Amino acid sequence: MSTAEARGVFHRARGRTLDAFPSGKEREWKGPFYFIQGADPQFGLMKAWSTGECDSGGDEWGQETRLTEQAVRAVNRLNPKPKFFVLCGDLVHAMPGVKAVFSGHYHRNAGGIYQNLDMVVSSAIGCQLGKDTHGLRVVVVTAEKIVHRYYSLDELSEKGVEDDLMDLLKEK
Repeated sequence: MSTAEARGVFHRARGRTLDAFPSGKEREWKGPFYFIQGADPQFGLMKAWSTGECDSGGDEWGQETRLTEQAVRAVNRLNPKPKFFVLCGDLVHAMPGVKAVFSGHYHRNAGGIYQNLDMVVSSAIGCQLGKDTHGLRVVVVTAEKIVHRYYSLDELSEKGVEDDLMDLLKEK
C-alpha cells in the first residue's frame, strides 16, 4: 500500500464512531482520565546483560518476572484506577521454552516459522489493510502444543469457538 493509499484509508475513518461500548458509556467525553504505559519488560535481558552474553544469553527470566509482578501489583493498588494499561517495546529478549510469538500491528494475517519458533501475526479488529476480515485469534495452549485460529468477528459472534479447539481444553 502506498503512502497516498494509506492516507486515504485513514482519512475515510475520520469522524466514525465505534458502537461496541454499551449504552454509549465510553463514547462520550466524561472528563479527564489517566492511563498507565509500561515498556520493555524484555524477559531474559537482565541475566544476558549481567553475563555479557546479550546475543545468546537470557535463558532466565526470574528478575524480570518479579519486576513485572511488582508493576502489576502497583497498578492494581492505584485509586482511582487507570482507564487502561498499555505495554510497549520489547516483551522478550530470549525465549526459553517459547514455541510461538503472537503479534499484530500489520493489519493483516501473516507469519512464519524460524528455528522452531512460530511467528503469528493477527489481523486487526479495526482497519484492514489486506483481504482479511475484522477479527480475533483464539489461541489454545496445552502441555504438548499451541493451536490457534483466526475468526472473523461475525463468525466468532455467531458460532463461537469450534469444537476441536474446545476439546483441547478438556485434555489433561
